[in-house]
Amino acid sequence: MAVSALFAPFQSLHNPVFARLYAAQTTSLLGDALTWVGLALLAFELGGEDSAQILAFALTLRVTAFVLLSPLAGVLADRLNRKTILVVADVVRMLIIALLPFVTEVWQVYVLMFVVNAFTAFFTPTFQAVIPAVTTDEEFPQAISLSGATYELLGVLGPGLAGAVAAFMGARNIFFLDAATFLVSAALVLTLPGRLQSAEAEAAQNKPGAEVPRVTLTTLLEGTRRLWTDGLMRYALLLELVAAVSGALILVNTVGYVKGQLGLDTTHYGWAMSAFGVGATVAALLTGVLDKRLARPTFVLVGALLSTLAVLPANRAGVYPLLALWLLAGAGQNWVNLTTQTIIAGQTPEEFQGRVYGAHFAWSHLWWAFAYPLAGFLGTRYVTGSFLYGGLVALLLLAATWLLSRGTVQSTPAKAPVDSGVLKSK
Repeated sequence: MAVSALFAPFQSLHNPVFARLYAAQTTSLLGDALTWVGLALLAFELGGEDSAQILAFALTLRVTAFVLLSPLAGVLADRLNRKTILVVADVVRMLIIALLPFVTEVWQVYVLMFVVNAFTAFFTPTFQAVIPAVTTDEEFPQAISLSGATYELLGVLGPGLAGAVAAFMGARNIFFLDAATFLVSAALVLTLPGRLQSAEAEAAQNKPGAEVPRVTLTTLLEGTRRLWTDGLMRYALLLELVAAVSGALILVNTVGYVKGQLGLDTTHYGWAMSAFGVGATVAALLTGVLDKRLARPTFVLVGALLSTLAVLPANRAGVYPLLALWLLAGAGQNWVNLTTQTIIAGQTPEEFQGRVYGAHFAWSHLWWAFAYPLAGFLGTRYVTGSFLYGGLVALLLLAATWLLSRGTVQSTPAKAPVDSGVLKSK
C-alpha cells in the first residue's frame, strides 16, 4: 500500500498536457540548480573571502524581486496568454544566464541576478495557475504532489549534479548549459495546446473591440485581498509563516550545529540537509493520497505542527536523531506548502487564480524574509538554544493562528470544489 501510494502521483502524467508542462518544470528546475552552483563558484572567483556576502546579497535581491513583482505577474496571468508569459520568462532568463560567463564585476552579478529572478517572479505564479487549468479535479492533487516532489528531489540532487557538471565544464561554462535548459523549457511550453488563458482573458479576446483593463493599484492588490479575506486561505498562509520560521532555523543553523557543536565534518552536514530534502520529497509523493483522507485544514495544521515539533529538541540531538528530526521537519514543511497551493485552487474562482497565486508567491517569500534574519539572530546570540527558542516562536505563532482562525476554519468546507478542467485545444 505504501509503495503504491508513492507512485500514485505519476498517474497524473497520463494527462498529456500536464506531462509536457511537468517536463518543462523539471527542465527549468535543473537550470535553477545549475544557476546557484555556478553563482557560488563565480562569487568565490570574484570575491574570494567575501563570497558569502555576495551570495547573501544575491539571495536578498531574489526575495525582493519576488515580493515586488509577483502581484503584477498574477494580474497579467489572469489577463494575458499564460503560454506567452511562460515562454517569454524562459527566453529572457536564457539570455541573461548566457551573459554570466562574461561577468567581471560583482555589481554585474547583482544586476543580472535581479533580472533573472524578476522573470522567475512572472514564471512561477503563472505556472502554478496553469496546473489547475490543465488538470481535472481528480488529477490536480496528484499533479501538484508530483510537481512538489520533483521540486524537493531536485533541491537535494540538483546541486550535486550541477557540481559534477561544473567540475567537468568549468565554473563559467556551466552557465551556457544552464541557459540551454531554459530554452528547452520554453520549447516544451510552446507545444502545449490552446492559449492557456483564464476565462476573463478569453472572454475579452472573443469580444469585438474589447480592451484589456488597465492595471491599477486595486487590481494589483486583488490577490492579496482575496488571500486575507478568505478564512481558509488566510489560515493556510499564516501557517506558512510558522513553517518558514522552522525551515529558516534548519537552513541557517544546521551547519553551525553539526560542525560547531557536534564537531562533525561536512559529510555529516550533507547527510542532515539530505534528510530534510528526502523527508520533503517522500511527503510530496504521499500528498495526493493523504489529501483524500484528511480535511485540508487538518492537513496543513499537521504539517505546521510536525515541522515545529521537529526543531524544538534539535539542540540536544546527536547526529542520527537529528537526521530523523529533519526527515519529519522536511515532511511537515512540504505538507504546509503543497496543501496551501491546493487550498488556493479550491477556494479561488478560475478567473482570479493568477492574481491569488501571484499574491501568495509574494507573501510566502516575505515570510522567509522575516524568518531568515530571525534564525540568524538566534543562531548568533543563542548558539546552544537557537532551535529551541526559534521552535517556541513557531509554536507561539501556530497557537495564535489556530485560536484566531478556529471558528472560521471550522465553518469552511474542508474540500471546496476546484473550478478547473482539462484544457481544451482551440
